[in-house]
Amino acid sequence: MRAPRIDVNTTRWQRSSYSNQDGGNCVEISTSFPGVVPVRDSKNPQGPILTVSSGAWSRFVHGFAQADG
Repeated sequence: MRAPRIDVNTTRWQRSSYSNQDGGNCVEISTSFPGVVPVRDSKNPQGPILTVSSGAWSRFVHGFAQADG
């Protein structure tokens, strides 16, 4: 199933707390869209954007939190 088109041109992006001042090797996400989470490379903000479902993103983050802690 193809996700609906979203306009990320005016969205507010949140940088990963693991990112350093120079952007590091991290990602940015937007929580502005119900049901989906756009993800982009913090070093290449004009590059491609991966959009995943909110549920998939939650499971992804939860998996890392369990492995980290």
